[in-house]
Amino acid sequence: MQCYFSVLAVVLRTSNDSPWTDEFDKIELSCLIESISTTNPRIEWKKITNEGPSYVYFDKKISGDLENRAVIREPATLLITNATRSDTAKYRCEVTAADDQKSFDEIVIDLVVRVKPVVPKCSVPKSVPFGKSAELSCVEEEGFPKSQYQWFKNREEIPDDPKTSLKFFNSSYALNAETGTLVRVGADILGRQLMVREDDIDLLGIILGVLVVVIVLLCITVGICCAYKQGYFSSQKQTGNNYKVPAKGDGVDYVRTEDEGDFRHKSSFVI
Repeated sequence: MQCYFSVLAVVLRTSNDSPWTDEFDKIELSCLIESISTTNPRIEWKKITNEGPSYVYFDKKISGDLENRAVIREPATLLITNATRSDTAKYRCEVTAADDQKSFDEIVIDLVVRVKPVVPKCSVPKSVPFGKSAELSCVEEEGFPKSQYQWFKNREEIPDDPKTSLKFFNSSYALNAETGTLVRVGADILGRQLMVREDDIDLLGIILGVLVVVIVLLCITVGICCAYKQGYFSSQKQTGNNYKVPAKGDGVDYVRTEDEGDFRHKSSFVI
């Protein structure tokens, strides 16, 4: 003779323990009761965050973060009608059946609400000193899960490893798809947006050249001023041909000496 004993127990299961949805769409957190004897079990939903658990369904009412945005589908499934990014969390469905020998069971569901990324903010230097590294960045902080980044040159994707592509085999760069940064050494990687300035190679030589030019100009200016003071730039030179003889005074005769080419005067007394 064989005897069979049935154990009265509440048993839960879920059709999806890691559901996801897009922001503002609906999502169902399934909590299915596979076995139960109690006719009126107590059903509760809790949201579990770093701050601890909080009720979202208690005493047959939606509460907390999901108030006015969720409903219960019999017997225990939670339907969020308008998911937001703040709903991303773990949720625990708890069922207590007082008339069952195993009177309690629970399941945990990990919900992810995806948020579309926005247009990223990109930073590309206009120029970079020859031989130096240039860091290009592309960042956006709205998307969830965290965005992955891709860089393109001439509409062709830049591979994470340049050695995997013939076109980029000789390139030297480091690409981080997680942070959106592209570090490039030396040459042009994004066409006209990134150019190498070769004039930075001999900056000291350029400065010294300017100083030499300034000194030369200063010396020329000083020389011209001295020449003016010495009369080398007079507008009219006095010669024997254009010198005007002063008017004859009483008792004084002016005589020109041919040897010296200038005028001397002698005094004479008229008796």
